[in-house]
Amino acid sequence: MDREEAQKFKQSLLEWLNDAYNLARWLVRDDQDAQDAVQEAFVRAARFAGGFRGGDRRAWLLAIVRNVCYTLLSRNRTAADNVAFDEELHHGSADQAADPETMAFNRVDREVLIRALEALPVEFREAIVMREMEGLSYQEIAGAAGIPIGTVMSRLARARERLRLALSGKAGESGQSGRVRQIR
Repeated sequence: MDREEAQKFKQSLLEWLNDAYNLARWLVRDDQDAQDAVQEAFVRAARFAGGFRGGDRRAWLLAIVRNVCYTLLSRNRTAADNVAFDEELHHGSADQAADPETMAFNRVDREVLIRALEALPVEFREAIVMREMEGLSYQEIAGAAGIPIGTVMSRLARARERLRLALSGKAGESGQSGRVRQIR
């Protein structure tokens, strides 16, 4: 890749800044840490742009973001587990035109979903975020996470089942003091 191509490549990565932040925010569950992770990921992406050998640039960038987040999590494991995700800070209110009753129901539903997502183990949460929020294919997730496609499918199925149980109110029916049975 010549210097001009490398500069265009680096510039094209900025198109996915919000996607990178969204993934980082869901993985590390802290606004400042997510910003730091995205900044570090973009520095790494810019530094190694010349080594990009083709494929999906967005998936490549999200793989870097993922790796930076896991490094950060391994350093700050206990602190990251205690931070709650604030949907209003992250996305703001999209329902401002709705009536107050609808807004109240939407807020409750959103809060329940956010709590359910936060309760997922990080490997399940990342699979759901990459697939359902970022729209990556199973193959792209497998490449970004460095795991076989079968593992991606398994994690998504397990994450969806845990979410289904949590959202249906049946999470406590597993007989483990209100906790969903550990699925691996």
